[in-house]
Amino acid sequence: MPNKTIYVADKDLPLYTRAQELAGGNLSKAISTALKRYVDAEEGRLEGYEEITVPVGPGSGRKRQRQRFTGIKLGEWVRSNEKKAEIYRVYRSRSGKFVIHTEKTPDFVHETNETGWRKLLGFGEQSYAMNYGDAALEVVDSLDELKAKIPAELYQMVAATAEAPPVQDLDI
Repeated sequence: MPNKTIYVADKDLPLYTRAQELAGGNLSKAISTALKRYVDAEEGRLEGYEEITVPVGPGSGRKRQRQRFTGIKLGEWVRSNEKKAEIYRVYRSRSGKFVIHTEKTPDFVHETNETGWRKLLGFGEQSYAMNYGDAALEVVDSLDELKAKIPAELYQMVAATAEAPPVQDLDI
């Protein structure tokens, strides 16, 4: 196995020492793991993808787990009434799969400060508040699988843009 020498500034030595401890004494393993993550993130960024972190699990009063992936948002759809909101977000991952993130609020309060026709038409100042509810993340392989899992309006929007590249390089 070839040897590579890494020069570490004195001020960074505690960081390297801690990385070595976390990697079970194997600093090479820690550096390789960090480099793999860095290369993956940078290659994705160059392709137009970004790192996305979303909450999952039950919400109210509990520490929510967070999950991270590299993708691009294809669409978002929200349905709400006076008491709750349902939010769907669809992403395309770098591997070409579709990621569905859903959030459902347990409580939702919507207030309008105006009265009369302006309130009925949605004009004027408005405010809302909501608690965290349940959130879930699901991965599907195809548009056909996706269609069965999201609202029809969101599916139409996502299907229309799903095959477009995340970034289009212009030769101008």
